[in-house]
Amino acid sequence: MARTLIVAEIQNGALREATLELVALARKLGGELVSLVIGSEVSGQAETLAKQGGGKVLLADSPKLANYNSDGWADAIQRAVSAEAPDLVLISNTPSGWDVAPKVAAALDAGIITDVFDIENEGDELAFTRRLFNGKFNGRFRITGSPRIATIQPGATAAYEGSDGGSVEPLEIDSAPPRSEFLEIRMAEAGGHDLSKAEIIVSGGRGLAKPENFDAVLKPLVDALGAQMGASRPVVDAGWLPHEYQVGSSGQLVQPKLYVAVGISGAIQHLVGMKSSNYILAINKDPDAPIFEIADLGVVQDLFEFVPKLAAKVKSAKGG
Repeated sequence: MARTLIVAEIQNGALREATLELVALARKLGGELVSLVIGSEVSGQAETLAKQGGGKVLLADSPKLANYNSDGWADAIQRAVSAEAPDLVLISNTPSGWDVAPKVAAALDAGIITDVFDIENEGDELAFTRRLFNGKFNGRFRITGSPRIATIQPGATAAYEGSDGGSVEPLEIDSAPPRSEFLEIRMAEAGGHDLSKAEIIVSGGRGLAKPENFDAVLKPLVDALGAQMGASRPVVDAGWLPHEYQVGSSGQLVQPKLYVAVGISGAIQHLVGMKSSNYILAINKDPDAPIFEIADLGVVQDLFEFVPKLAAKVKSAKGG
């Protein structure tokens, strides 16, 4: 791979973790790395990225880019591509990434693949891997032409932790005002359920029988472990918990130190979202549940009897 351009994202004044994940993936592929930081008064974030492995960082800094808009971002990315001639452009598979990547691909007449979780070198080619059929299969693809554009699932790889020095260079952008006007950002009430960085997650499935049992049965274990609560897709589809609790290929990809699956049979959609956890404990009364195939420890018990006892033991061991 000759050259990769990654598009950084800034959230709440800091680089998103997903940006450093793009750095790690690009460095795994090898070759030259160029990064693009877009925003207003974001030179500090560009310097940070240069120090954290981003290579040469292009800075598209303008008041009109203070808030995301597809016109401004697409123009900046196209100008970066024109200046650096990358073979590969990596964009995080986030709401802004979903929006701008196809626009850039259409403008450049470039091949694009979305929602990728891995890229591998195969000789002079690249193989892109993504989920198919709601996570039931993995598909491997090649893209012809240059540049190739891919959006990458946040959490699909660990963030780059190096401290290699890079440089920051300004990127000239279009001075014309964008055609769209930013109005506001409306944030859903997440309730502290950003599962992507949780060290311990306790997830419940349909085996809990009714929504009230998430508070009555599952929450005491969540509290005892100091964990965050997750859920399987059937639970979210049934309206028992909001979507931000969902773990799986259509929810959040997680890599906690400990993942406790309670009453979850283990549909492939769920497994692909949590199988990279460091340690997996599964509790299910069905000994043939697929979740046991990837669990480090499986408990074949009635969850309504076992989970309260486990919560009490954990609480006691912690002096509670």
